[in-house]
Amino acid sequence: MSAWGALFLLWAAAEATKDCPVPCTCQTLETMGLWVDCRSRGLTALPALPGRTRHLLLANNSLRSVPPGTFDHLPQLQTLDATQNPWHCDCSLTYLRLWLEDRAPEELQLVRCASPARASHRPLAQLTGFELGNCGWQLPTSWAADPGFWGDVALVVVAVLGLALLAGLLCTVGKPLD
Repeated sequence: MSAWGALFLLWAAAEATKDCPVPCTCQTLETMGLWVDCRSRGLTALPALPGRTRHLLLANNSLRSVPPGTFDHLPQLQTLDATQNPWHCDCSLTYLRLWLEDRAPEELQLVRCASPARASHRPLAQLTGFELGNCGWQLPTSWAADPGFWGDVALVVVAVLGLALLAGLLCTVGKPLD
């Protein structure tokens, strides 16, 4: 390999890892992704992760929750190690559970809850949605259940009937009597 080729590879590796979160270390993968290692860094919150993260190691930190949408900007993310954290298994972990169910179901057995008491020491995979709680989330109301919708329908029906009656009146009044 020429010196220019080697310099180019060094530059590409440096550029690829420049977005690496400060407490973590990053390694460029041959497949154009990043290996982001944040193990044992004392993290209490997730750092800003580079968009090209393919493998993310978060084991042995002090993480308790994962905000909804955390991994949505990481389309290449394939591996997530979230073990050995004091996870608080309530609705704040619903996003992580759903993400793992879709992408790495085997990890669900390895992620263990530290709190609350009803979930302590249990794998995230064993918790039901009811046990995780709903945090006040509500499904959007159906359009049919909206009282404003039915009021609007009634108003339209009355208007159409009124126009039909008016049209009928105009038709009978406009004819000359013999």
